[in-house]
Amino acid sequence: MKRLLLLGGGHSHLAVMKSFGDAQPAGAEIALVSPHRHALYSGMVPGLIAGHYRLEECRVDLQPLAARAGARFIQDSAAGVDPARREVLTAKGERLPYDILSLDVGSSAEKPSRVSERTLVVRPIESFLPAWEQLRERVARGEIGRIAVVGGGAAGVELLLAMQHRLAGAGAEWAVFSDSPILLEHDEEVRRRIGRILEERNVAIHIGRKVVGAGRNELRLKGGERFETQATVWATGARAPSWIAQSGLATDAHGFVAVGETLQSTSHPEAFAAGDVASAAGARRPKSGVFAVRQGPALARNLRRALAGEAPKAFRTPASSLALISCGGRYAVASWGRFAFEGAWVWRWKDRIDRRFVGQYRFGGTPQEEP
Repeated sequence: MKRLLLLGGGHSHLAVMKSFGDAQPAGAEIALVSPHRHALYSGMVPGLIAGHYRLEECRVDLQPLAARAGARFIQDSAAGVDPARREVLTAKGERLPYDILSLDVGSSAEKPSRVSERTLVVRPIESFLPAWEQLRERVARGEIGRIAVVGGGAAGVELLLAMQHRLAGAGAEWAVFSDSPILLEHDEEVRRRIGRILEERNVAIHIGRKVVGAGRNELRLKGGERFETQATVWATGARAPSWIAQSGLATDAHGFVAVGETLQSTSHPEAFAAGDVASAAGARRPKSGVFAVRQGPALARNLRRALAGEAPKAFRTPASSLALISCGGRYAVASWGRFAFEGAWVWRWKDRIDRRFVGQYRFGGTPQEEP
């Protein structure tokens, strides 16, 4: 009986649980560990913030999904891995043994130490949501005159436009700060379209101005300049969980688990990783749910093969993938390599894709409602 331990309820592990539920692997003892019973789908979070979805429509109940796969669900989080003993230490002090390990624990926000407790940090999203509700209350009380978003990637842009849409009429000014050009990971035509939309929405764009700290009512910029703001949303690059660097698993320069084409650890082949926490050698990709979704079926296949004593097969991340960037209202921009499209129809397309994704993992949870 081989023991498979799945750490995290990320997008890739949803596909693993679905696959194992469709056909349970023989001779396997499976456990899924997650600090939250429900997994939020990142693709629908901007729509949730904008008010297009209810929370129940954007998440998957992990408990029935795990039960269908014959897996034990453990509501806890990892605090460390001991590859020599093949054990995971949890935050509650448990030691969980494994023969095969898979990590899909996501990432946290990369931010400087000089950040006020009032700063809204996007990752993890479970902590951001209650902070967002508090921000809405502050806006309603007239305490907010200007809101700044730090981070010019897709996550920062989508959240800024979603929050602006939800707070329309409140009279707040908006600004975005980014070290590099807005949406640098996308083609020039996509950046042009998003830049135009931000300008049309009266968002002040600050490029190449590095933010080194955030106080209660200001941003501190490199060089000593200060920018007045009553609220800051931190949506910069991803950071790996600190315990990974101490685990002995090989990592990249940023602390993410280094994996090969089979999604196996380059140092410990009995360990797999996918999603934000994984870094594939020679295939640098932005931390995006799009790639985690793509990796899911391949991870499920390779974990199944590993349990059967077979060699995993290579998975190559596509050079380009479709990205649908929501723009606050029911409007979106599509990015596919060098091609870009925009309109209300793109948002409806994205809505159908997102609802279908979440819907396929609902077993015994809240039924999904169509608009």
